[in-house]
Amino acid sequence: MINQVTLVGRLTKDPEARKTMEGRSVLSVTVAVNRQFKNQQGQVDTDFVMCKIWNKAADNTEKYCRKGSVVGITGRIQTRNYENDQGKRIYVTEVVADSIRFMDPKPHLEKEQQPEKEPIELPF
Repeated sequence: MINQVTLVGRLTKDPEARKTMEGRSVLSVTVAVNRQFKNQQGQVDTDFVMCKIWNKAADNTEKYCRKGSVVGITGRIQTRNYENDQGKRIYVTEVVADSIRFMDPKPHLEKEQQPEKEPIELPF
């Protein structure tokens, strides 16, 4: 059996990793991926794919990526379900990342580490 996914898209919000009780980092992100064709109105539709990233990859994604960052994710599709507070069964399908690549030309620095931009003097 094969269960392999490759996505390239943009993060829909700033990533925020959290820690499990065992101390492992985990990050849940949504990646916006444009479809390869246009709809009847001539526009490109976008799919929003939930992804889960673990351990050092989660820490690095939080550190170097922001909303709008382009990422490439390879992983596998995983489904789970749980019962909500109203007793309704909720099903979740997500991509569990095996690897992530930061595809922006230059990774974003942490907000605290970003150097202040100096004014640029134009020649005219």
